[in-house]
Amino acid sequence: MYNELNENEKAVIERKGTERPFSGEFNDFYEEGTFCCKKCGTALYASTDKFSSGCGWPSFDDELPASVKRVPDADGSRVEIVCKNCDGHLGHVFEGEHLTSKNTRHCVNSISLIFKKA
Repeated sequence: MYNELNENEKAVIERKGTERPFSGEFNDFYEEGTFCCKKCGTALYASTDKFSSGCGWPSFDDELPASVKRVPDADGSRVEIVCKNCDGHLGHVFEGEHLTSKNTRHCVNSISLIFKKA
């Protein structure tokens, strides 16, 4: 069963849109817990993997096992990340930026996430 999404959520999660940078509720959010898919509730990211990248969207350098699927964009310029359970659009993943020791940045739309406090 999926959560009902409003029009703004559908625009990002189902139609692969992007929220404005620095506008999402989780950009500067650092509580302990788990970030989950807003559409289906699947646990995606641990708060311990969140970091400040300055890009304007929540950034994570790792995902929970078997939770996120990588899909090359049609033009090959970026790699989209989606929920492995429902294919809901999360954002994009970038590697080689040297922002953390894992050298990976999941750039995620806040609107694609819900937070479950530890």
